[in-house]
Amino acid sequence: MKKYNFLILGKNQPILEILIRLVNANENWNAVGFNDEKMAQDYFIANKPDFVLLSSAIEDHVEKEFAAFCTEAHPEVEIIEHFGGGSGLLKSEILHRLYLKGKI
Repeated sequence: MKKYNFLILGKNQPILEILIRLVNANENWNAVGFNDEKMAQDYFIANKPDFVLLSSAIEDHVEKEFAAFCTEAHPEVEIIEHFGGGSGLLKSEILHRLYLKGKI
């Protein structure tokens, strides 16, 4: 199975760390997290991740601008807004997107 790369953007550092750990628990997923959108943009351009997870405490306009930036730079990217609900919900959100793209 292909290894999928994730960029996680969130302003709440403890939650960001949990999301990174949860994504990285899957052997076919690799996550890198940022709490600064400029650093996240630089990483995004250099690495073109498969998924972008938008987490908590991001201002609405920053979230919209970052999502637009990502889809313009890499139209195939999957953007998931994840604001809680436990590890099972996060995994389901990711697997659902993979299913919709015909990847599983």
